[in-house]
Amino acid sequence: MFRTLLKSKIHRATVTHCELHYEGSCGIDEDLLDASNIRPNEQVHIWNVNNGERFITYAIKSPRGSGIISLNGSAARRASVGDLVIIAAFGMVHEDKLDEVVPRLVFPDAANRVVNIRSEPAGPQAGDPVTVPLTANL
Repeated sequence: MFRTLLKSKIHRATVTHCELHYEGSCGIDEDLLDASNIRPNEQVHIWNVNNGERFITYAIKSPRGSGIISLNGSAARRASVGDLVIIAAFGMVHEDKLDEVVPRLVFPDAANRVVNIRSEPAGPQAGDPVTVPLTANL
């Protein structure tokens, strides 16, 4: 059996362009592609932090060092310039190799320059403080 696991994530990149009349895809600065191990033409999931939209498209190269994150074609209707997005790619892994998968987690700054790369599990870790929203009914 194969399972689909996270292999790459660019966490909270800033959308710089929305090109409705382009052929489709997501243009990603080549520095971010390299750092995250996302390949051109690879399927990517995009999650818009600002409005909750989630959609799938494919990655294309944008010029290295440009900071470009461009949503193209119909994807341009799912975000606005300035929105924060999470870009994720997944891989199919045989169950015998599940423990060998180490995702690449890339954290850009507001200009989409790589500031941190991690390869650790996402989510709260043992010993993390627990936060409860002020509006929670306890």
